[in-house]
Amino acid sequence: MRRVHLLATGGTIASRRTADGLSAAVPAAGLLAAAGAPEGVDVTAGDLTTIASFALTLPDVRRLVADVRARLTAGVDGVVVTHGTDTMEESAFLADLVHDDDRPVVFTGAQRPFDAPSPDGPGNLAAALRVAASPLARGLGVLLCFDGLAFAARGVRKVDTLRSAAFAAPGRGPLLRLAEGSVLPLARPVRPAALPLDLDAELPRVDVVPCYLGADDALLHAAVAAGAAGVVLEALGAGNVPPAIAAATGDLVARGIPVLVCSRVPAGPVAPLYAGGGAALARAGARFAGDLGPWQARLLLAAALAVDPGDPQRVLTDRLGP
Repeated sequence: MRRVHLLATGGTIASRRTADGLSAAVPAAGLLAAAGAPEGVDVTAGDLTTIASFALTLPDVRRLVADVRARLTAGVDGVVVTHGTDTMEESAFLADLVHDDDRPVVFTGAQRPFDAPSPDGPGNLAAALRVAASPLARGLGVLLCFDGLAFAARGVRKVDTLRSAAFAAPGRGPLLRLAEGSVLPLARPVRPAALPLDLDAELPRVDVVPCYLGADDALLHAAVAAGAAGVVLEALGAGNVPPAIAAATGDLVARGIPVLVCSRVPAGPVAPLYAGGGAALARAGARFAGDLGPWQARLLLAAALAVDPGDPQRVLTDRLGP
């Protein structure tokens, strides 16, 4: 008998309609009753919180990751986390950065509320429980299971606001597929070592600064003035920024404030290709984050600053390459 623990945090999967809009209210026991436990799997359930994921804070997510670790230490074969879809990719990624266990941790949720005529939450939860109990999920780290597919936490993105197929991993694809109650392997990427992050300590502030037609450097300087220890640029195209932002990036790096470059484009890597754009950022000392989205890159940079404040670039190199 495989043992899996269900840890509920709220989100659409736990929401009912109210006069004020959708509101998370259904506890873990109710979610499990609707989904059912897979045959041969003993499921225990508990609630960490019951709120929408747009209201979660970084301390909330650190507490979530610590609770997942505690459940694994207690001896279960896997953990499933129900979570709102708005920030699920971020919570799953932070959990994955520190995950140092072969046993799977699987995030899931829903696009339609618990009391919808045809809710998708019960099916997603049943699939996630099956994945968490499967030997094929061992060694894959933290996963996000949705609409019959399981993705690695790194690189997964919410790609649709309302459709049931809410998540994808552009350029990477899923690792597992659910079919007729079976778990089918699709890919097995190499995982980097877990980061020794202190979950009891606050993460350094890292802000994401968007780039757009005609953008100046005001938001970049405002982020640093507000206390940002690092900045992620949500750049244009393959990693380009307006000239004022390129110039300001050099000033920040010279002051010891690391800058990571991502793209606002959903798929494809960033690269220092264009004079005055990405090439200027590279000369200024900014780091390019491959195909990592800006929201996950923000957490990676914050973790790097926490783990090695004197040389966060060492951690970034381990994760992103030279």
